[in-house]
Amino acid sequence: MLTNRLQIGDKVPNFTAKDQDGNEISLDDYKGKKLVVFFYPKASTPGCTAEACNLSDNYKALQDAGYEILGVSADSEKRQANFKNKYGFPYPLLADEGKIVINTFGVWGPKKFMGKEYDGIHRTTFLIDEEGKVADVIEKVKTKDHAAQILG
Repeated sequence: MLTNRLQIGDKVPNFTAKDQDGNEISLDDYKGKKLVVFFYPKASTPGCTAEACNLSDNYKALQDAGYEILGVSADSEKRQANFKNKYGFPYPLLADEGKIVINTFGVWGPKKFMGKEYDGIHRTTFLIDEEGKVADVIEKVKTKDHAAQILG
């Protein structure tokens, strides 16, 4: 359990980070809109690709439901650009190498994989309402069916 993670009802502090093309994107850019912020461990890995592609495949349905989408990981701009361009994602990917956005949302912490413990990004999705508050937190992300979890 991540103790510093944002919870439902929390106001999301404003953040600014660069996307895959070096453009600055901040939470303020989405004022008055519903926003899906999904955090993933590493660009171009199988689970992250399945999740990002599922959101891309269902982008119109998500937009029809009023959502904008932001993907976030600690990858470099170059890795994010390669990931976005390879799969043609219609939404920006933030290159949060300094973990500013990751720490703002509180999704960095201890993880276990194949018996090893290490610190990393917990795959978590936040739904943010028009007022900039957390409307929902999805911790158990189904990478191949994530849009349905959001729209559900």
